[in-house]
Amino acid sequence: MGRPPQNPAVSHAQPAPGPIGIPSQLPMTGAASNQPSKWTSELFDCMNDGENALITCFLPFITFGQIAEVIDEGASSCGTSGILYGVICCLLGIPCVYSCTFRTKLRSKYGLPDAPAPDWITHCFCEYCALCQEYRELKNRGLDPAIGWNGNVQRQRMGQQQEMMAPPMGQRMMG
Repeated sequence: MGRPPQNPAVSHAQPAPGPIGIPSQLPMTGAASNQPSKWTSELFDCMNDGENALITCFLPFITFGQIAEVIDEGASSCGTSGILYGVICCLLGIPCVYSCTFRTKLRSKYGLPDAPAPDWITHCFCEYCALCQEYRELKNRGLDPAIGWNGNVQRQRMGQQQEMMAPPMGQRMMG
C-alpha cells in the first residue's frame, strides 16, 4: 500500500535555522533583495507618528538609541547608543556627526536613495525629522524600534511558529 499521495504544493519542511539569536528571515527589501527601493515616508512626515515625533522632540537620544539598536541588529544597545548620542550632543553640540552614520547604514541595508540630501546634511539641518523618518522607515518595513532588536527577533519567531502550526489551506483538523 505505501504512503498516501502528497500534494506537492503543501510543504511541511521547516527552514534551516539561522545563527542563534538571529531570525532566519527578518523583513528585508531593497538592497538585500536586489530591488531598487524608496523611502516609505517623506522627511517632513513627522506627524504620521505623533507619539514618536513628540518623544524625538524632547528626548531625541531615546529615538536614536532605538534606531541604532535595530540597525546594528543588537550589536549596540539602545541605552549605550542613546547615552553616546547625548554625550556627543552635550560636548560637541552636533550629534549629527554620529547619527548620520546610522542613516547611511539604513540606506545601505534597504537600497534607499541619498535623498532629499546627503545624510550628513539631512542630519545637520533636520536632525529630529531625520530621526523620525528613520524610525518610521524601520516600522514600515516590519521592524519596531520601540521593542528593540531582541523584541523584533522574538516577534519574528512567534510569527514563524504560528505559521508552521497553522493547518494547510483547504485542510482542517478532525477531532
